[in-house]
Amino acid sequence: MSALAGALPGAAPVAAARPGRLVALIPLGAALAAVALVAVCGTTQRSLDAAGLGQWAYGFFADRYPLFFAAIAFGVVRAALLPLSAPGWRGWLGALLGLALVVALSLHPTYGGLVLRAGFSVGGVAFLSGQPMAVAQALGAVAAASVLGGALGFATLIAWGLPRRGTRLRALIRGFLRFVALAWALGVVAAARDLGLSGFPRLPLSSEQAVLALGIVLAAFLPHALLSLLPTRASVESTPGRR
Repeated sequence: MSALAGALPGAAPVAAARPGRLVALIPLGAALAAVALVAVCGTTQRSLDAAGLGQWAYGFFADRYPLFFAAIAFGVVRAALLPLSAPGWRGWLGALLGLALVVALSLHPTYGGLVLRAGFSVGGVAFLSGQPMAVAQALGAVAAASVLGGALGFATLIAWGLPRRGTRLRALIRGFLRFVALAWALGVVAAARDLGLSGFPRLPLSSEQAVLALGIVLAAFLPHALLSLLPTRASVESTPGRR
């Protein structure tokens, strides 16, 4: 989005020239760094409980989806980077709303929040209704991505505004592809147990388990990061005189 909206008659810039595209890789790096930090620190449910975080360390979702914390890190950093792509008050407002929504929807009332609960509920109902396990898991991932992606999408809309006329179809397609990539990411993270991750968070991540966890997180969020590297165009809002 190197073109400035201010070059168009009757339009005011909402987002200036975008920073380097490699910034799009930072959320992926944050997710990987979160896993590495947990491994290096030997984090377990017991250590989290001792730190006063027992509410988010125990429970069904903590045991069944132990790598979801990487998705939280991904979402938090992605929201926090909005002021870089949308300078001005709208970028900061979008970032603050995004951070609040991602944290609340992921950690309230306990680990997993509404994100994992929505995914588990939809997937569970689909399986009980006779759908194959793979289909049920896919539907659960879509439901979870709808919640987390909705939070990130709303924050982005606040920060960037609506796409310009003539680019809205492209923006819609790009948003859909990112949603699919996010559903893929949450589906892969949710399958960590089935992919061989065991023990954590009751036990610390061993070196072999840490490598596996890093591989799972990389495979999960790399498609979304690659999509974010694609060029986009700046959004604009009409000036009062043109409304």
